[in-house]
Amino acid sequence: MFCGRHLLAAKLRRADIDARAGSVEEVARIVRQIRARWQFVRIVLRADSGFARETLMAWCEQNRVDYLFGLARNARLVAMIEEELVAAKAAAEQTGRPARRFKDFQWSTLDSWSQERRVVAKAEWTQGEANPRFVVTSLKRAEAEARTLYEDIYCARGDMENRIKECQLDLYADRTSAATMRANQLRLWFASMAYVLLCALRRIGLAETVFADATCGTIRLKFLKIGALVRISVRRIKIAMAFGLPSRRTLGPRRAPPG
Repeated sequence: MFCGRHLLAAKLRRADIDARAGSVEEVARIVRQIRARWQFVRIVLRADSGFARETLMAWCEQNRVDYLFGLARNARLVAMIEEELVAAKAAAEQTGRPARRFKDFQWSTLDSWSQERRVVAKAEWTQGEANPRFVVTSLKRAEAEARTLYEDIYCARGDMENRIKECQLDLYADRTSAATMRANQLRLWFASMAYVLLCALRRIGLAETVFADATCGTIRLKFLKIGALVRISVRRIKIAMAFGLPSRRTLGPRRAPPG
């Protein structure tokens, strides 16, 4: 779980259980810690369709947490946007480019939801076929109309995938090949701690440099995977890097070697 670049939680789960298993407890723990510092802060939880479950949505509604979840499509939902899909198809065939239409409506499942909820549908025709998508949200129409809610608020969740890639590809968070779940969770926490440290370096130490938006992989390559002479004394640790280091100007001014 991320808030922007900030890693809030990294927890393994078994692959043979529902995707949202344990999510209510984990979200409750994090929300409690956030509100201990910022009592009246507004929290909006975004997630894919695996988390659009009654238990999590009901918890959010009872605890002043707004949500915006993907919603798995089914025949009933697609039937709700037949006219929009026809209009999108006509527009796409006329222009030769993908076309979108949006619809905003109240909807409930047949038996699993306790109440009707706001659903926003994207009726899209692209590459010669329909591509309908749905989201369910507690956000009101006055706060965000359908297109804005889907394109600007929900789709921004995709940036979290970049953070996950940083953890997995750059910091090896996917090295969970130990024999026990407990050992693999510890490995994940080590990778998560590395991400938090590099994220702090990026946010604070590299804020005014060309590396302010660099990935963890780039930071490792430019600043950590380099040769250096380390001297350790009772009072300090000195790290001496080569004068020819390509990123030395970012680390601070250095005097030229004698001669």
